[in-house]
Amino acid sequence: MSSAAGSRIVVTGATGNVGTSVVRLLSEDPEVGSVLGLARRVPGWSPPKTEWSAVDLASDRADLAKEFAGASAVVHLAWAFQPTHDPAATWRTNVLGAIRVFDAVAAAGVPALIHASSVGAYSPGPKDRSVDESWPTHGWPDAAYCREKAYLERTLDTFEREHPDVRVVRMRPAFLFKRESASEQRRIFGGRFLPGPLVRPQLLPFLPDIPGLRVQALHTDDAAEAYRLAVHADVRGAFNLAAEPPVDAELLGEMFGARPVRLPRTAARSAIAAAWGLHLLPASPHLFDAVLRLPLMDCTRARSELRWRPERTAPQVLEEFLLGMRQGEGADTDPLRGRKAS
Repeated sequence: MSSAAGSRIVVTGATGNVGTSVVRLLSEDPEVGSVLGLARRVPGWSPPKTEWSAVDLASDRADLAKEFAGASAVVHLAWAFQPTHDPAATWRTNVLGAIRVFDAVAAAGVPALIHASSVGAYSPGPKDRSVDESWPTHGWPDAAYCREKAYLERTLDTFEREHPDVRVVRMRPAFLFKRESASEQRRIFGGRFLPGPLVRPQLLPFLPDIPGLRVQALHTDDAAEAYRLAVHADVRGAFNLAAEPPVDAELLGEMFGARPVRLPRTAARSAIAAAWGLHLLPASPHLFDAVLRLPLMDCTRARSELRWRPERTAPQVLEEFLLGMRQGEGADTDPLRGRKAS
């Protein structure tokens, strides 16, 4: 493990689901001297050893090299999921913004770049076994989220060849949830027509069992711990991050006491496509297609090289998240603002 005592760590996307957890853990880490959080809007939240800077990565006027000067590591988490009907807009923030971050890391001489990739970067893969980090990362081309994550994997391939002195780590987490992100994720994926208080297992007469709908989940704080470890560890390359067991209709049925009922992919997709086309649902049918094809990930490398272990199981993660949705949980940042249920 390399020493980071007195180090300055910069975190982009510091006020979002992952960013708030990463900033909190770094601010509590005695080996970290200071944290600079970058976000479009400075939050009211003020953890120890943390300063804020208002930066929009989509703007070419942002002087990122100045923000990164003297940093021991940059943790790049900034990401926009919407507008899903305007992929050019998310491309400007997610891809062009990330390229600005990578260029500024090199220009400022930052020795380490920890980048938030995703299970969504992976090419279609198996649901009956897990794959390691060598699985192809070409994404699902029809889904903007996967296309952008895969494109940045190729961008980092080039970056690493051109800047071998920079230690590059790519985190590929499963779907991330925590109580404080519940309101944000309801808005991003469910939209304004999904009332949080109505998300109750007892209201489900049955669970749709869709072929291929078998995914992995992880608590955001557990993912953040992997980022913290990667800041300190002398490691490079990609790390899969997920909790056990995989989530499917059988597991959810046991959790909720609901009966799984087989539903054809085409029927489910048609309903999602209709709602998305009418702007009733933010989550696109293209992302649904991708989710059905995502591989299950093997996390052996994170366990062995980072000494990382998730503290929560997937059912515990989902139970906490659903409770957060019902209670309108959030945090004192613009992305995570909540609305407590009455």
